[in-house]
Amino acid sequence: MSAAGSTLVTLRARGAALLRRAEDVIDLNYPGLVLATLFFALSVTPSLVPRDWLFQGLISGINAAIGYGLGCVLEWIFRRWVRARIPLPSPSDRLRYLIKATVLVVCALVAALMLIQSARWQREITSLMGMAGTTNAAYLRTGLLSVAVGVAVVAAYRTLRVLVLVLARQLNRWVKVPRELAPAAGALVLVVFAATLFNGVASRAFIAVANSAFSVRNDRTTPFAVQPTAPQRSGSPESLAPWRTLGYEGRWFVANGPSADDIAEVTGKPAREPIRAYVGLESVRGGQTAAQLAVAELERTGAFDRAVMVVITTTGTGWVNAMAAGAVEYLFGGDTALVATQYSYLPSVLSFLSDRDKAAAAGRELFDAVYQRWLAEPEGERPELYVYGESLGSQGSEAAFDGLADLREKVDGALWVGPPNSNRLWKQFVDRRDPGSPQVEPVYADGLVVRFADDATDLGPPETWRAPRIAYLQHPSDPIVWWSVDLIFTQPDWLSEPRGADVSTQMRWAPFVTFWQVTADLTNAQGVVDGHGHRYGSLVLDGWLAVAAPPGVSTAVVESIRDALVAAEVYEREVK
Repeated sequence: MSAAGSTLVTLRARGAALLRRAEDVIDLNYPGLVLATLFFALSVTPSLVPRDWLFQGLISGINAAIGYGLGCVLEWIFRRWVRARIPLPSPSDRLRYLIKATVLVVCALVAALMLIQSARWQREITSLMGMAGTTNAAYLRTGLLSVAVGVAVVAAYRTLRVLVLVLARQLNRWVKVPRELAPAAGALVLVVFAATLFNGVASRAFIAVANSAFSVRNDRTTPFAVQPTAPQRSGSPESLAPWRTLGYEGRWFVANGPSADDIAEVTGKPAREPIRAYVGLESVRGGQTAAQLAVAELERTGAFDRAVMVVITTTGTGWVNAMAAGAVEYLFGGDTALVATQYSYLPSVLSFLSDRDKAAAAGRELFDAVYQRWLAEPEGERPELYVYGESLGSQGSEAAFDGLADLREKVDGALWVGPPNSNRLWKQFVDRRDPGSPQVEPVYADGLVVRFADDATDLGPPETWRAPRIAYLQHPSDPIVWWSVDLIFTQPDWLSEPRGADVSTQMRWAPFVTFWQVTADLTNAQGVVDGHGHRYGSLVLDGWLAVAAPPGVSTAVVESIRDALVAAEVYEREVK
């Protein structure tokens, strides 16, 4: 053999040895890779709201890691229970490497093609929502990020596997657990320890740390929220709830909103100074409850002499939708009283996971306290009583009522926006909707009392339904409305019926996949424009027009109010 031929053989041998060594280090499981690619492909299929490449990369990487783990389990089962019992011929090294190379190439091509197709799907969704779409080149970055995230998750799993083996050796050595059972025992010990830690110390520590972290923000005050001087506002010098105790959201709520002059300028009619009563987590002292202090604030401000009173259940941090609050005040010329309390430091997502009972209790206690005081007024002189809640706030607000009859007996109307799928009354109405009406736009009892709306036309004129009127505002693309654990195994009606106007026709239900997709959408529910996802914009104005039916408000005035509300929302986003 020539020197050149000998060198070539040597290089091939070294190359083959290097590949085998790299393969041993990486320890790539090819059935796992196939399922990882499949899970990745499923994760980039359309969901309810559009995703940018960064968000999609994080979600897809985690999805791919889950698929890889499942593939590893299936491959282990095949080796342990099938191949051990059925003799199969072993392929040659050449064929084995050819198969592996083919799997790698096919998986890479499938992932790339799915990313290109996903970019098209994303452009379709953004087009439905009137938003700018992504490009194929930009979305290909999702693949690189997904690989990085997937590798990190798999590396974390392998670290845990090493820990299990270490535990197994110690159990075999010190506790005399049989060698065959030691790995299973080690895994069991680790699982029990992790579960105990998570359900006990870790979960309490996480909530405590989260509360501490968000309480820091709660103590802050934006320079654009100035202590009110009008006695009709909580936090004013005359208030029973001191300014410093109202929290970040509470201070914004009472410091902003239209004044009597603002309302008169927009409506062209004289107006009263609106009442805004608010109680923060730190406002209560002694044995008094937040609900009792809120009622005391209403009494101090003369709220029971107003034409309209609205009991608002806030979201986790104590946030109140400024558009919803301002809409009532404009429509009724400031002859209004709004009351709300804060029950948590945590944002809605964390409150939903840890404080749902607290939201329900806060909503029920506030309404019951206000209602009992309201009943003490002479029957013909009481203000009209309404309830309002958005997102988790709607769930807390619903909790004050046993059912539709109780609701209609106690209030003059209810407006609930973006209700979570777990809302008790909402679920009853949707489950019992009229035959033939879709889940995304249900009709309950011919819409005589309860209506569901994606836009103003769904509400209809107030004279077409009976008072007290109950309205739910919900978008077909709002993941907060449609998320449910039932998505794991059950195809929802909203994906088997014709899609909502802003939901991709390419979205399909698949076990586990759809649940995970919609779960991921929860964190991006507001990353869209008004009128889609969990962004309801000035639709709340149309909701109040239908529910409360304020007298003598012309179309021109309504549009002036809408412009003022939109301008106020833009201002809030810029400075808050």
